[in-house]
Amino acid sequence: MKEVRQTKMPELSPVKPAVVTERRTGERSEPGRSGVTTAGVNHHGPLPVSVPDPEVLERPRRRRFTAAYKLRILQEADAVRESGQIGALLRREGLYSSHLTTWRRQRDTGALEALRPQKRGRKARRQDPLIQENDQLRRANNRLLRKLKQAETIIEFQKKISELLGIPLSHPEAEGND
Repeated sequence: MKEVRQTKMPELSPVKPAVVTERRTGERSEPGRSGVTTAGVNHHGPLPVSVPDPEVLERPRRRRFTAAYKLRILQEADAVRESGQIGALLRREGLYSSHLTTWRRQRDTGALEALRPQKRGRKARRQDPLIQENDQLRRANNRLLRKLKQAETIIEFQKKISELLGIPLSHPEAEGND
């Protein structure tokens, strides 16, 4: 007979509660970086488990910079002579180097006018009067085609009814040949 072995499962320790950190409105949580974890235990040992944050945060707002602010930052960045000072300026203002690149390009192409915030999204099409007239004529043509199809359907129906009732119809083609 075969011998049956019973193994005892190791007991799991209770899960520790999550550390709760306070956040400001609009701040996103990053549990992996902020240390918000709980320690779970499996048969291999403790395993860090992140706890999802149930709070739904409002959508972050896009920052808008005024033309004067952009020019001031560009002047400060252009005045920098030592290495590392541009990085310090960017960190202090909460900006990225791509901001400087974009703003410099805008400044070079059109000075202060180019630095003003631009409306996002599709550009409005300027309507050519010929295009408007063409669209209007197409709509009128489609409307008339629908009316013609309806009239032809009514005439076909009238022909079938007159045929069923035995009423002779005069044909306009035959009358025009006289």
